[in-house]
Amino acid sequence: MISVPNIIFKFLSVLFFLITINNNTLFSQNSNQKNTEDIFINMETSLGLITIMLYDKTPLHKSNFLKLVDEGFYSGVKFHRVIKGFMAQAGDPNSKNNDFTGQLGQKSHGETIPAEFYPEYIHKKGALSAARTGDNINPEKKSSGSQFYLVQGKPYSKIQLNQMEQKINQQQENNIIGQFLKKTENNHYMQKIQYCQQNRLNDSLNILIQEIKSLVINEEHIKFSFSEKAIEAYTTVGGTPFLDNGYTVFGEVIKGLEIIDKICSVPTLAGDIPENPVTIISTKIIK
Repeated sequence: MISVPNIIFKFLSVLFFLITINNNTLFSQNSNQKNTEDIFINMETSLGLITIMLYDKTPLHKSNFLKLVDEGFYSGVKFHRVIKGFMAQAGDPNSKNNDFTGQLGQKSHGETIPAEFYPEYIHKKGALSAARTGDNINPEKKSSGSQFYLVQGKPYSKIQLNQMEQKINQQQENNIIGQFLKKTENNHYMQKIQYCQQNRLNDSLNILIQEIKSLVINEEHIKFSFSEKAIEAYTTVGGTPFLDNGYTVFGEVIKGLEIIDKICSVPTLAGDIPENPVTIISTKIIK
């Protein structure tokens, strides 16, 4: 989430009902690397074999993942965060150390990767996505160098998806307004907002916000909506649609979805850590 003064956050939170996961920014990173050959990864876990297909349109993430697989980095890495009906996360190098007593999930291997977002790459069940730090310290949504998660998720109704679209679009507007209020030349609007809040002038506050929206939200503003393909996926096999356009999806499981179910169903301790370790035994590139 883009950092703005606390008063703005408080104001926007009350007025627009901000959601906790920000799905506002759509951008892609171009790369000179072109590789149209389908590449798959066999990931042998302690609970079974998973076969993953890497996407060509996310070349930065694809090449990074292949590099880590080729180096054998993931051998011995554990799934350190598992949430049933949500996802299974791995890739912290500290998880290889059985004697490590700190908090897992805080470290990655390698440099961060620029986000690569595409509308057709969604968080359906089986999606391979890159983990990352929060928006407050990572507004560009750069991905972790090695941490990833496999989506289990759950099915959603069309009504629920419609509600998510509304929240995502409201979040987009909130961020545009937040950026507007951050500018020095617009400080007088911030002063008016504070005055209305302090004196509980709710009607005047609403009029002021509508005035600001008319200045920064135009008809050309592209609203987010789930595609028909995404709606079909989320209402049948399920997933985590609220993460779309917030985290880079760069592959999908084409064999072994039941293994994701097994991983996400293991008993967990505090912090969503599996009670009995679930380990990546090996990863291998196949074509």
